[in-house]
Amino acid sequence: MPRRMGRPGLLGTMARTAAISGTATAVSGRVQRNQARRAQADYDQQLAQQQVAAQQTAALQAQAPVQPTPAQPTPAPAGGGLMDELQKLADMKASGLLDDAEFAAAKAKLLA
Repeated sequence: MPRRMGRPGLLGTMARTAAISGTATAVSGRVQRNQARRAQADYDQQLAQQQVAAQQTAALQAQAPVQPTPAQPTPAPAGGGLMDELQKLADMKASGLLDDAEFAAAKAKLLA
């Protein structure tokens, strides 16, 4: 039987299509596995870097001296004395901040 020349028959075309399809599937599977492996490696590396940074931060915080809170200024003694208050009122009247009626009312309030 002589060999036929020209286009392959139906069986030959199906065989060629199956071979090409199988090769493409194998190649795309390998590409996907490589991409997944690289992505996992990148994620693992980032996670390790974050853990190292967290450990370093915790170590620095443990070593940092505790800053004392600033002391609150002590308030002036309450009252300050009757004479001091009267003197302040007299100074306010002399500077023109209080008129005679306001000065008299404030003085009466202090002495009451």
